[in-house]
Amino acid sequence: MRKKIIIFVVITALVVGLAGLFYYIHQRNIYSKQELKLEILAPRQTELAQEIEYTVRYTNNGEFRLGELLLIFQFPQYSVVEEGQSLRREIPLGTIYPGDEKQITFKGRLMGKEGDIKTARAWLSFRPANLDSHYTAETSHTTQLTSVALNLRFDLPSKIEAGKETTFRLNYFSNVDYPLSNLGVRVEYPSDFEFKSASPQPLEEPYWDIGLLNRGQGDAIEITGEIKGAAGEQKIFRAQLGFWQDGRFVILKETNWGVEIVIPSLHIVQEINRNPQYIASPGDFLHYEIIFRNLGSEPFTDLLLIAKLEGVAFNFNTLRVPLGDFHSASRSIIFDRQRNPQLQFLGPQEEGKVEFWIELGPQEKNAELKNRVSLGAAIEEFVTKIDSKLELRQTIEYRTVTWELKNHHNDVENIKVRAVLAEELNLTGEIIPGDAVLTFDSRSREIIWIVEELDAGQETSVSFGISEREEKPFDIIKISGEDQWTERIIQTVLEIEDDDE
Repeated sequence: MRKKIIIFVVITALVVGLAGLFYYIHQRNIYSKQELKLEILAPRQTELAQEIEYTVRYTNNGEFRLGELLLIFQFPQYSVVEEGQSLRREIPLGTIYPGDEKQITFKGRLMGKEGDIKTARAWLSFRPANLDSHYTAETSHTTQLTSVALNLRFDLPSKIEAGKETTFRLNYFSNVDYPLSNLGVRVEYPSDFEFKSASPQPLEEPYWDIGLLNRGQGDAIEITGEIKGAAGEQKIFRAQLGFWQDGRFVILKETNWGVEIVIPSLHIVQEINRNPQYIASPGDFLHYEIIFRNLGSEPFTDLLLIAKLEGVAFNFNTLRVPLGDFHSASRSIIFDRQRNPQLQFLGPQEEGKVEFWIELGPQEKNAELKNRVSLGAAIEEFVTKIDSKLELRQTIEYRTVTWELKNHHNDVENIKVRAVLAEELNLTGEIIPGDAVLTFDSRSREIIWIVEELDAGQETSVSFGISEREEKPFDIIKISGEDQWTERIIQTVLEIEDDDE
C-alpha cells in the first residue's frame, strides 16, 4: 500500500512539474513576443503630393537576442514613390540585441482627395534566440490629407434656358509643388443633356487626357451641348480630376455645379450673308443680321442691344452701321431705341432686327470672328471660323511647267490640283521632285497633283515636262483641300489668261 502511495506522489509531482514547465515556456514565448516594440513615426497631417517621411522604429526590450528580422512596409494606397520602387517593401534587418533600438525610413508622396485618411502599415517578423518559433509584430499609422492645392471649377451660369445650345468651361489649375503626371478629367452630365462638341476633343467621351501638370499650370475644357427639362427643374454637373494608377482612376479633386432650367423669353440668332452657319473666307464682305424675338407673354420696352466684335481679321475701317454707333475702344456696336423702334417696344411673339456690314482684312492662323450680343438679360456669343487660302502660281520655261502652291492661313490636308491638258500635248514623264504625287489620265487628259498636307504659311512646288512648248497648256486649274480648322473643303479656281505664263 505504501509503495502505491509513493508511486502516486511521484507521478503527481511529475505531472505538476511538466505542467509548470509548459506554463513557464508558454508564458516566456508570449513575453518574448511582446518585448519587441514596433512603431511608425510620421506626420498626422499633410498636403497632396508633399513628400512625407515614415520612420519605422523597433526596440528590443527583452532579455534575449532577436534574429532573422524581416520588415515589411506598406505605403498607403495610391502613394507615389521613387521610380522603380513598389508600394510594398520587404527588407531583411538581421539581428537586434537586448536594449537596442533601431530605425529605417521610407519616403513617398500621398495622393487622394482632401480629407482622405491614408494608412501606412508595417510588419516585423523575428525569432527569439532561445526559441525555434517565429513571431510577428505589426503596427500602423494614419495621415490625413488636409489640403489639395488643385482648382477645378465650372464656369457655368446658374440658370440655363431649356432647349438652348450652351457652351461652358471647366477650368483646372495646379498649385501643388510637385509635377502631377498621367492626369485626366471626367465629366458627368445631368440627365437630358445632349453633348455636341468640346475643345479640346475628349480622348473618350466624357474623359479628357491632361497628362502632366506642373505648379502654376492650368487650362480649360470648353463643352457645348443642349439641355432639356421643365421650368424650375434642377440639374447637376459633376467633374473629377485625377490620375491613373494600376488601371484605376484615383480622384484628387471633385466639383459639382447646379443649374436651374428656365424657359427662354428673348431669343437671339445671327446670320452672316443670310446664312446662320456661315464660314468666312479671306477677303469676304460680311453682312451681319442680328434677329431677336420675344418668346414670352409680356412686352419688352427700352431695350439696348450691344454687339461686341472680337477678332484680328476684322477691318474696322470698312464698318458700316446705319442705325447704330461704333465705339472703337471696346469694339462694340450699340443699337438704341431712338433709331430702332423694335428696341423701344417688343411685344409678345414679335421680332426685330439690326444689321451692319464689315470687310475682312489680314488674318492669322486658325482665325475666328466672335460677336457677343447682349440684349437685356439675354447674352449670346456667336463664333465664325475663317477658311484658309490656297494660292497657285504657274510658270512655263521651255517645255517645263512649274506649279508653286502656297497655303496662307490654316493647316490643310488632302490638297488636289487638277487641270486638263490640251489635246495636242502629252507629258514627257519628267517630274521634279521625284517623289511628287502626280497622275495623268490619258482619256480625260486630267492631271492631278496631290499634296497630302501643307501647314499654314508653307509653300511647295512641282515641275513636269510637256511634249511641246505651249503658252497655254491649261485653260482652268482647280485647287481643293480639307481645311483642318474649319473642317470644310476649300476650293479655288484659277482661269488662265491667254498671255499668262
